[in-house]
Amino acid sequence: MIVHTDYLWFNTRKRQEFIRVTDQVAAIVKASGVSDGTALVSAMHITSGVYVNDWEDGLINDFQVWLEKLAPAGLDYQHHRTGEDNADAHLKRTIMGHQVVVPITGAKLDLGPWEQIFYAEFDGRRKKRVVVKVMGI
Repeated sequence: MIVHTDYLWFNTRKRQEFIRVTDQVAAIVKASGVSDGTALVSAMHITSGVYVNDWEDGLINDFQVWLEKLAPAGLDYQHHRTGEDNADAHLKRTIMGHQVVVPITGAKLDLGPWEQIFYAEFDGRRKKRVVVKVMGI
């Protein structure tokens, strides 16, 4: 069994951004030497997430609008009484999820025809990372 770990680093310009990372994860899978297994892609910060969905600008905008309705910025969240101002980012991350496991077949990510891997940042403008752990044979 091979276990290979690598990291993706992000320093977003906006507080909220969605970044397609499929190609970076695929490159890590290739470097790992795994031909059959799984790739775990996990955000290492509690205000960012990872998800799989379609790479279409309208849908990405729909996610942002939907998340803002579910967890609006600027409300008087109890978390803000600790001196923080990012409770909405924590909630958005919980909704979108913090990690995905993607199958590897034939040394490649085994995604559906429209599936892509995304990093979702909800409290950006500082350095953050994602761990990619590839496991298999």
